[in-house]
Amino acid sequence: MKTRSQTTPKPLNTVRLPPVESPRTRPRPKPKPETRKKGALGDLRRPKKPPTAFFYFMEDFRKTFQEENPSVKAMQDVGKACGEKWNKMAFEEKVKYYDLATERRAEFEKAMAQYNKKKINGELSEESE
Repeated sequence: MKTRSQTTPKPLNTVRLPPVESPRTRPRPKPKPETRKKGALGDLRRPKKPPTAFFYFMEDFRKTFQEENPSVKAMQDVGKACGEKWNKMAFEEKVKYYDLATERRAEFEKAMAQYNKKKINGELSEESE
């Protein structure tokens, strides 16, 4: 008598399953307006955060780069060149951008303090929109 390991396995009956929708192709249901929280979009009166030193540098760099290379139109190429230049710059060259970013950050923090005071005191109510 043969043991189980010596016999040839019987073919399995296969069942064809319906195709499964991938998460990428399946349409997402749109959120219903009543299910959103009131603060989901944010308060439009809240002060906007200031950019970092790199973004101030990028503003200046874009202008000079476009003048030197008028044929380059892709923002991707401009961004790459800007990042490479920023990484190669010495700290002494970056200081003016860090100073500007620090000033703007201080202004933002003052504006946020005023905003938070008004919000706590009830001067900024959601009904006044």
